[in-house]
Amino acid sequence: MAEPVTIAVDVMGGDRGPAVVLRGALQALEADPDLRLTLVGPAEEVEPFAAAHDRATAQVATEVIEMGEHPAGAVRAKKDSSIVVGCRLVKEGAADGFFSAGSTGACLAAATLVVGRIKGVKRPALGQVIPAWARPTLLIDVGANADCKPEYLVQFAQMGEVYMNAIMGVEDPKVGLLNIGEEDTKGDLFAQEAHRLLTEAVPAFAGNCEGGDLMAGDFDVVVTDGFTGNVCLKTIEGTAKTLMRNLKAALMSTALSKVGALLVKGPLGALKEKMSPDTYGGTPLLGVKGAVIVGHGSSNETAVKNGIAVAAATVRAHVPEVIAERVASAPAPAFAAVGAEEKGEAAASDAR
Repeated sequence: MAEPVTIAVDVMGGDRGPAVVLRGALQALEADPDLRLTLVGPAEEVEPFAAAHDRATAQVATEVIEMGEHPAGAVRAKKDSSIVVGCRLVKEGAADGFFSAGSTGACLAAATLVVGRIKGVKRPALGQVIPAWARPTLLIDVGANADCKPEYLVQFAQMGEVYMNAIMGVEDPKVGLLNIGEEDTKGDLFAQEAHRLLTEAVPAFAGNCEGGDLMAGDFDVVVTDGFTGNVCLKTIEGTAKTLMRNLKAALMSTALSKVGALLVKGPLGALKEKMSPDTYGGTPLLGVKGAVIVGHGSSNETAVKNGIAVAAATVRAHVPEVIAERVASAPAPAFAAVGAEEKGEAAASDAR
């Protein structure tokens, strides 16, 4: 029997509407008998679902943060929005974790301002598991912090190690720094200083990871700034979609190739599932005092189900608590250059 957990779910998050989120929530409940859900959204959406399922409750929220709104401003102005209410449930202990496929920027802002940062964490970071060849790799940060200092990447590495160990089962995660070359002296001053700090403070640091090697799976955790990470992630996702479209077009181009497509239908389906972001459900925001998982705006019911499952697993593995312990025990010199002006700053950028 697994540890009972309660996950708050933003019913209004995502591009496909509440019905898709609720179908994913139902699949999550069916897959995990020890899971409880608190559905957050308008009464007409959440109350009928809760009434029909004994492990679901409704939490009415009267406002919605739209994708085009300024994240931090919307979080402050719309205190009864589904994203803010979901994060408030985590802060108050009424929910153990939160899943939303809504505005990424708003989720980051609400998690930072409402749930709060773990003591000692300078900037929370988004870590996305990508389907590398040898084994899954966590790329962190992928958009929470467009502007970074080298010191932040040390904490990104430490938080990424905790996540890959607790959630992906990697015993000794190998850490790399995304850079333009393998040599220690490669990159701009930012990358060179990050390399030095990672070498000093992260025993599992194994050197630079070139962009062309990211998908090889040579590293379990690859750290970078949020701007570079976001561009890199979207390039990977776009390339995967284009590859699958071209492959499908090639297989459907002639009668003979269509016969061949039938013969490899099973393996191709497995490949498509492996490459799909829906398989991993969502992106964990590491460094806040709770399990906060941010899904793709285009999430289907499978992605919602898996995102909720990741949130539950993060709670059961006590990831925020382990991160707090890891950060508290980090070598002081690695963070000495972080100025006092960083105190009290929100980790969330306006990037979506």
